[in-house]
Formats: sequence, C-alpha cells, structure tokens
Amino acid sequence: MDRRNFIKRTGAAAAGLFAAPYILPSGRLFAASGAQLAEHVVFVLFAGGVRQQESVLQRYLGDSQSDPTEGNIMYNMLDGTPPPEKIVYGTGLGGISPIQPILGQTLQQQGTLFREMRAVSAGHYGGLNSLLQGNTAATQGLQQKPLNPTIFEYLRRHGGIPASKTWFVGNSLGNSVPLLNYSIHPNYGAQYGANFFAPNVTFGPAGDQYLSDAKVYHPQDQLAPIYEMKSFLDNSFEHLGSVPTSIGNTPEEKQDIKAFMSEMFTKTHNGTIAHPPVQDSGDLTTVGYACEVMKWFKPALTVVNMSGVDGCHSSFTGYLAALHRADHAVAHMWDHIQNHIPEMAGNTVIIAIPECGRNSTPNAIRDQNDWYSFDHSDSNSLRVFGMMAGANVPSNLSIGSEDNQVGIVTDVVPTIAEILGVKNEVLSAGFLEPGTQSLFDRI
Repeated sequence: MDRRNFIKRTGAAAAGLFAAPYILPSGRLFAASGAQLAEHVVFVLFAGGVRQQESVLQRYLGDSQSDPTEGNIMYNMLDGTPPPEKIVYGTGLGGISPIQPILGQTLQQQGTLFREMRAVSAGHYGGLNSLLQGNTAATQGLQQKPLNPTIFEYLRRHGGIPASKTWFVGNSLGNSVPLLNYSIHPNYGAQYGANFFAPNVTFGPAGDQYLSDAKVYHPQDQLAPIYEMKSFLDNSFEHLGSVPTSIGNTPEEKQDIKAFMSEMFTKTHNGTIAHPPVQDSGDLTTVGYACEVMKWFKPALTVVNMSGVDGCHSSFTGYLAALHRADHAVAHMWDHIQNHIPEMAGNTVIIAIPECGRNSTPNAIRDQNDWYSFDHSDSNSLRVFGMMAGANVPSNLSIGSEDNQVGIVTDVVPTIAEILGVKNEVLSAGFLEPGTQSLFDRI
C-alpha cells in the first residue's frame, strides 16, 4: 500500500468513529442550501492587464501600432482566424511559429463569452481583490489582506468545504498575491481560507536550495538549515504580514499535502509535471502545477493566477507572446481536466476574466520591433471580457458588444457561489458590490 492510500484509509477509519454529522465552524449542521450546477470550478485570473483590442476584439496591431494587420492570437479560447502576417507571438527565433491549438472546439463554442465587461480597478491588486471579493474594496492597499470575505471563505463557511478542497495557485510571492487567500473580516478570516501555493518558488532554485537535501539534516548538528527550510515553506505556502495563518487543514489533510509535495518534488526532478506542451518559467509552469493540484485533490475551487502579459509596460511584442501563451495555458488546463482527471471531467466549470485592461493610448517606450507599449490607468483599462464553459453553461453564446457592456468583474463571486450551491448565503451576507449578480442571471 502506498503512502497516500494509507493516509486515505486511516483517515476514513478515524472518521468512522464519529456517529454524529460534522458540525461546521459556522455552527451550521449541514452545508450548502442551494442545488449545485457543478462540483468543481476552475477560476483563471487571466491577469496582468489585457487590452480588449488585442484579445476579444482581435485587432492585433490594428488598434495599437498604426498598422492594419489584425487577427486572433487566442484561438483556443476565441473564434477567429490568426493574423496573416507579421507573426511575432509564437515560439522560435523571433516568435514566428504560432503555438498549435489544443482544443478541437474553442471555449467560446463550448460556453458563454461576455464580450464587454467592466472592471472596477485599473490596478492589478485592486482588480484581483475585486475578482475574489466581489467588491470594489476602494480602501484596499498593497501589503494588506482583503477587507471583505473572499470566495474561498464563503465556500468554506457556508458550504462546509474542507481546506484541501480550496486552492489558490499563485505564480509568485510578490505584489501581495499570497495575501488573497482569505480576508481579515471578523466573521470569516483565516479558519475559512484556501491553501496558497506558489510552485515557481517552491520548485524553483530556492526550493532546491532548502529542500532537495533535507533528508540529510540532523536536528542537533544542523538546526540552521532546518529553520531556513521552515521559513522558506512558510513564505511559499502561507502569507505576508503579521496575521493568523492557520486555515484549518485537518491532520489528515496536512499529511495528504505533505504526500503531495513529496510527489511533486519527485515529478519535478523527473520532468513529469503535467506542463503544457509549450513551457516557460512563468505562467505555463504555474499551470502545470495547477493541473497536478487538481489531479491530486480534486478541489471544489481552484484559482490560478497569471501575470505574464504585464510585460506590456515595456514590450508590446512580449505582451502579444504572453497573451498567446496564456490562451495555450488555459486550453491545456481544460484539456487536462477532461482527459486526465475523470472525477472532474464533465462536472467542472472554467471561468477566465482579466483583472483589468490597458490604456487606449501608448506610453513612450518602444520595444525591439519599434512598437509602442501600454500602461493601465485610463477608462480603456476598465474594459475586460469574461468567459465561462463547462457543466450547465450555455454553449456558443456571445453576450454584449463594444456598445453594450454587460456584467462587472465582481459578478464572478456570486457566479461561483451559484455553481457550488451557496449563492443565497453569499447574497445574504451583504458584502457584494451594489449591482453585482451572477453571470447566469446576466444571461
């Protein structure tokens, strides 16, 4: 019997000692009151600031560089033909080899596209907060945990979902991202938080430095390396700032996470992580480990953060390539769920929304192709798209247009709540931005 099965069986035996139903930390005897539309949600923070013009509007260079070349570089997610010339977004020298599509049918065809939604912040952290809180959080600052409950806390408090079934997979420890897995709201907080995991840190050079030879450490002779390792793991899996960090993993869950981590180190060293066909050291690597998280834990909610397109501040060419790779990453994740995680296949909804857009006019920086770059601070930065596909999501449906904005990014929280059966509880809590509603109600 392998270690993981041993953990499962001993945990199940221990659970059998209790005759009474499990009482949730909120004091409720049972979980969600509403019917579920699916058992799993994958929420992609399609992050880093994505212009509508190059994404859903498919204008490529036509609305940015005084060049008429247009086309679709996100052809796993969106319908539309690629640019016919001036290809710089793919692989190989100069990026002239576009990545081959993964999906036989685009996510747009499989699900519902909200062509024009409104972001509530032109900044990254404010935007990410709004996606996870369902609130504008106007006073939310960097190095500060969310003020209002996050979707993780709603699901765990009102749905009775265990900690190991809610995961936030980040791509770094910077920019306050690790703070987003729970709020400081007194009615919610750490005990209802999600497990945070930054695989590019844990399995990067620092992870090798502190963990690869951990088995030779001796507690009497080598305490310093042990404490360094502990500090590293705390930074990798927990949070910034002096706030409580116990999110309520049970002893069995902790052992399962340890077994998962051990397996991931082995698979990392063997080169067998479920990475997308095209890889990099950023978003695509993050997505590979997110696939492993889903395969191991089958979470009710998996949130995956991307940020590669943020390079648009200084390189429009790099931004196009990152946007193309992000489309590749989302397709790989969806394909992996359908073909390699049978417990989630056909029973999962995927949602992808940028946290903010980008400016309509460029800054003064030109990249290697003499193309102008773009920041995010004007009204065009509040224009984003949204997409969802999967169980019980209407297929081949397009809603809204440039002249008809439908939906705001805060709608994602009640949407996920509706999918997982706690919509009424989330609405009743009273913390959502006024006007926020489930995207299913928008339909």
